[in-house]
Amino acid sequence: MCPEADLPGTSLDVRYVRQDRNYAYPGTVADTRVCAQCGVVFTPRREHARFCSARCRAAWNREHVPAPAAGEGALDWSVTAMLDTTDRLLRAQGWDQADAFAVITEAVWWITMVDATMFRYHPDTYAACLRSWNGQRLVVERTFGGLRFVRNRMGYEEDHEHFIRPTRSTRVAGWTWKPVPEPAMASLSPRGQDWEVARYRAYQAQLADRTIAETLERAAAFLSLAAENSLSSL
Repeated sequence: MCPEADLPGTSLDVRYVRQDRNYAYPGTVADTRVCAQCGVVFTPRREHARFCSARCRAAWNREHVPAPAAGEGALDWSVTAMLDTTDRLLRAQGWDQADAFAVITEAVWWITMVDATMFRYHPDTYAACLRSWNGQRLVVERTFGGLRFVRNRMGYEEDHEHFIRPTRSTRVAGWTWKPVPEPAMASLSPRGQDWEVARYRAYQAQLADRTIAETLERAAAFLSLAAENSLSSL
């Protein structure tokens, strides 16, 4: 089990990367929004925050989140799908680019989905595992921030070739992520620009010039352990 941990008191870089933890696409951020529980207008601190306070989030979850058994099954199934996809990618050899790009996209999608689920519904376990992850908390957080940057743009804003560099390796997992220029952000709100810059910097710091294998293995290993700890505590 991971030891107890909390989120405050981290460095500026960690907080900067952590601000987005749920699914969103560029251009969808509002500077203020209405709390889904109490109806008060508030300024979100995370990109997809729906509640003005932890108390409102807990109250909403009590009313709407499925019973623990159902939640346990959904998380277990999602982690299994993530591990199956990443394992298939890590073992793949001799694929053409179209097939390889498709599976890389699928693996990134599953990893970011499980990450968002863990952060939203199991925040205590998630934070504890971050703190105990072999002194690599910042690396792990930047990895997920970079993968969210890829998820939001690859196949939507940019072609796969913009991000992925096939190499001489016969293994798809031996391909690398390309360094990329900072994207245009003029259409985003100031807060949206902050989040997009955070994801971009995380990508450049932790994915660019590294292999697909290094990125996906780290992310999947962390989420697998965090989910295992969450399920064992139910």
